[in-house]
Amino acid sequence: MGDRRHSDCEEAIRSGLKFRAVFFRESAQNVAEKLLPQIGAHVETLLVPDSILDGAVPSDTPQGIAALVRLREFSLQDILERLQVGPMMVVVGLQDPGNLGTILRSAEAFGSAGVALGEGTVSPFNSKVIRASAGSIFRLPVVLAKSEDGVESVIAKLRSQSVRLIATSSHKGTPLDEARLTEASAIFVGSEGSGLPRNLMAQVDELVAIPHARQVESLNAGVAGSIVLYEAARQRRQ
Repeated sequence: MGDRRHSDCEEAIRSGLKFRAVFFRESAQNVAEKLLPQIGAHVETLLVPDSILDGAVPSDTPQGIAALVRLREFSLQDILERLQVGPMMVVVGLQDPGNLGTILRSAEAFGSAGVALGEGTVSPFNSKVIRASAGSIFRLPVVLAKSEDGVESVIAKLRSQSVRLIATSSHKGTPLDEARLTEASAIFVGSEGSGLPRNLMAQVDELVAIPHARQVESLNAGVAGSIVLYEAARQRRQ
């Protein structure tokens, strides 16, 4: 399957975000000529030396452009009001930016209500998260719940609205294809190494296991979260 990648700034434009300023590398004037008509004349634009922009914007694959944008703001209530669309994701302690970006991308692709990010999770504004999300971070409802009792308060709110709490497990739990994922639910995903903290695991209503070869210890968080989201979308289509 082809994957025609847009730059992060192109994704922001396609997502309808409001730009405050845009910076182009001197060597990327062709990019500037392409994007300026889409950005709008009211946005401040600057052409800067390559070394300055590359030093200010850390990236393994420089795209020649950086921008200040105003992101949409969402609340937990915004996500709860969308639970008829699909399950929400609650991510706790996930530190790998590629995995978080994958979850955000899959969450949008498979109709998640939104994503809450708990304590110990990498910032959704990390450049590698943004790149891996392929623009989904600009459109998907994402809320931060990173205070000490942040996830606990999210759980309390979910309980008050009768939302089922589901956690993924490597080998134990209800086989994924037997789990009921059509009702209002929140899917919890933990860190790559240790998974969800025990105090959170003790509060979920159901453990769901993704069947896989036993010699494989576990799936990474991005893959596991994506598979569960796909299965939830598949069940809702039936």
